[in-house]
Amino acid sequence: MTDYTLVFDGGSLGNPGTGYGSYRLTRNADGKQRTRRLEFGNDVTNNVAEYRALIAGLEDLAAVIRAAGKQPSDYTVQVLGDSELVVQQLNGRWKVKNAGLRPLHARAAELLNSFGKGSVITWQPRDQSVRVLGH
Repeated sequence: MTDYTLVFDGGSLGNPGTGYGSYRLTRNADGKQRTRRLEFGNDVTNNVAEYRALIAGLEDLAAVIRAAGKQPSDYTVQVLGDSELVVQQLNGRWKVKNAGLRPLHARAAELLNSFGKGSVITWQPRDQSVRVLGH
């Protein structure tokens, strides 16, 4: 069992279009949760929105841990998302061919790798993301 669970999702109204996303952080020891909804503006693709929602969630979690005087490397996180592209790219199974996604991929990988050994990103079916986040 990991210390935290992060569920993320992003999308756009039109592709590209108005980008949005959300994430839910759960501290697994006590079930304490926080959910954030995000707006990314116009001319955002669904894949960019997915990465930006993930990055926001990982940055939030790292900030919470640091505010408590600890380091992210002391904690593990399980990340769940329904974007097969993001999950496969971060697991190294798919190449990042789109130049616009490369800096987002690099930042997400850096953040994920800053957490303790055993932190993972896993694909989950869309209906599970909708159940947790509502979109």
